[in-house]
Amino acid sequence: MKKFLSMMLTLVVLVGFVAGCSSNTASSNEGKDSGKKGDDVLKVWSFTDELKEPIKTFEERHGMKVELTIIPIADYPTKLKPVLESGVGAPDVFTGEIAFLKEWTDRNYWENLSAEPYSVDKWSEDYVPYVFDLGKDSEGNVKALSWQTTPGGIFYRRSIANEVLGTDDPKEIGEMMSSWDGMFEVGDKLKEEGYRLFPDEGAIRWFSKSEDPQPWVNENNELIMTEAKLNYFDHAKKLREKDYTAFAPEWSPSWVASMNGPIAYNGGWDEVKEDSKDKTEVFSYALPTWGLHSVLKLNAEDTAGDWAVTSGPSPYFWGGTWLGIYSGSKNKEMAWEFVKMMTHDEEFLTDWAKDTGDVLSYLPVTNKIKDDFSEPFLDGQNNYEFFLEEANKIESGIVTEYDQQIDTLLGSKVLEYVEGKLTKEEAIEEFYKAVENAYPEIKTPK
Repeated sequence: MKKFLSMMLTLVVLVGFVAGCSSNTASSNEGKDSGKKGDDVLKVWSFTDELKEPIKTFEERHGMKVELTIIPIADYPTKLKPVLESGVGAPDVFTGEIAFLKEWTDRNYWENLSAEPYSVDKWSEDYVPYVFDLGKDSEGNVKALSWQTTPGGIFYRRSIANEVLGTDDPKEIGEMMSSWDGMFEVGDKLKEEGYRLFPDEGAIRWFSKSEDPQPWVNENNELIMTEAKLNYFDHAKKLREKDYTAFAPEWSPSWVASMNGPIAYNGGWDEVKEDSKDKTEVFSYALPTWGLHSVLKLNAEDTAGDWAVTSGPSPYFWGGTWLGIYSGSKNKEMAWEFVKMMTHDEEFLTDWAKDTGDVLSYLPVTNKIKDDFSEPFLDGQNNYEFFLEEANKIESGIVTEYDQQIDTLLGSKVLEYVEGKLTKEEAIEEFYKAVENAYPEIKTPK
């Protein structure tokens, strides 16, 4: 998956774990001039362009036209909901992103794939558990499936690791970064040699959420503020005060440039200044599976081969694309053929994984190919095997329909605390008030 969250901008610097997307999205409408009508055309809507190549394969196999409509992620929910609810101009197949997945599975948007003739419950053992479970509604019916798994890790520069830490071995680096104290100790060593641990404080948000994995809102509509989330304020503040980051906000020009070499320290959101005398290099980035192919490889041409990936203080995942059949589709038979090809076709998925490096959730394929992966960009490391191990540590039960909004609210208050605009107590209190304003039905801690 390869989706950028440019819409988040400043908030994503310290956003409280916004579920990111993984694709370069662009507004497009393809196949409009096919000259075919009705059931001769399979209509697919998505917020990502990753279905383009699979659609070509599907068209060749079935001799029918597929009309792909790509809508930018920021506009996707607002444009899709009306057509799903009215049925006018609705697609036969549509994708969902983790930010709104749980809301959509509990509405009558997607066909129930647990029912006949689909009966996908029998497939449950074929998938990474958290991926299969996230496609279910609150009653346990499968509404959407995903071909991929998107666990995260820490991508780091091998040359810097060897220079400062005495090794570039992923397991040894992972042990050093396996606790907050260990991570800050690494940060201190890097700073002494003129490097920075992370590009910005937002890099740690994933670990803070996954350290004690609990849903934001429980069955009693109570906000669950874990100790780990409270500690997020202090960990972010420490990164800032200890000067362990390059002040290159996530998705900013400096953030992108830092993957390819030295950047101006404290570049912020400004354009990259090549002539700056005060420069630094960033050691590592917290990114998921898709970050390798759609972020690092695109922006780190000069440093290719100087990378590796390892684990941090806790496992996490970021993003994901699920797809299913529109419940009101008049072309469900072919829609089902497309969903099956994307999520349960061993031949197609084997080729897909080998061609793209996408880490699959479909275990019959991953078990067959995982031992032989070698990624040149990571100096030959088998990142596929690493990410599958991380995926098995993820719990699906922490995802709720409230996550995107509450994560954003938390991130904004953490940022204000880090910048000294609020005390920690004030920031937490304002966070609770913001949640109450957004969701009056949620009870916040007193």
